Amino acid sequence: MSTLAHTMMTAARSADSGLASPGELDRYPYAEAPAVDRVGVPAWDGGDPELGRVGRRAAGSRGRGLHGQLVQQLGQMIVSGDLGADRPLVPEEIGQRFEVSRTVVRESLRVLEAKGLVSARPNVGTRVRPVSDWNLLDPDIIEWRAFGPQRDDQRRELSELRWTIEPLAARLAAGHGREDVQQRLADMVEIMGHAMAQGDALTFSRADSEFHSLLIQVAGNRMLEHLSGIVSAALQVSGSPVTGCDRPNEASLAHHGRICDALAAGDGTAAEAAMRQLLTVHPEVERVVPAPREH
Repeated sequence: MSTLAHTMMTAARSADSGLASPGELDRYPYAEAPAVDRVGVPAWDGGDPELGRVGRRAAGSRGRGLHGQLVQQLGQMIVSGDLGADRPLVPEEIGQRFEVSRTVVRESLRVLEAKGLVSARPNVGTRVRPVSDWNLLDPDIIEWRAFGPQRDDQRRELSELRWTIEPLAARLAAGHGREDVQQRLADMVEIMGHAMAQGDALTFSRADSEFHSLLIQVAGNRMLEHLSGIVSAALQVSGSPVTGCDRPNEASLAHHGRICDALAAGDGTAAEAAMRQLLTVHPEVERVVPAPREH
């Protein structure tokens, strides 16, 4: 096993044991407010019952700081529809309910505003925005939708988007014969093979995600490169299988290898075809995304 494969598998096991991975540590790295600055209200007397449910979910936040936890909880409630469009969000009430400072509330709402989930206007206050205003390509919103009532639509839309992005990226990447990139992609395939042999689905998933992100980044198209985060988010969304990458298997591994071979040969057509085969859905999934017509 290569040093890289050993390192990734060790890191994955650490994360699986409950330790947060680097990407999970404070996705929004704001400084946590000191305890003395918190509003010490044990319950939201007279507060909104729906926002009260948000507080009860807070314990499940994944090792994030105060800002990240609040963004996570409010974001989930908005995306799930529990906090509907045009719903007012009163910062003072949120601060009291979650026992956080005004600074934490203010910065968290700014993050949600940047994602298009809320808007803040003078004399109007902060309100939830309609779905049409959301940044649906934001990785957090992708995740929140994938684990909420819209999970089926989200996974279908992600699958369709990947069918649009990745075959083209594979074709374009074949024209950029950088040996260092080809070696890195081959390393990811090697890691996936070792992980599959050991039943390590987490390491397989991480190597798979890096493989696809790297492929898009080397396609030579800057607009496509900005979409690499969407593919990573799609691969990290768990649940029902949607594409051949969702579960470690020999066919998936073989298709990754064929993509590497096509890239090394500079064969864009073969690389595109191998990617389409990789993205073919499992037979048990009812809806199959068709390949575009050949012209």
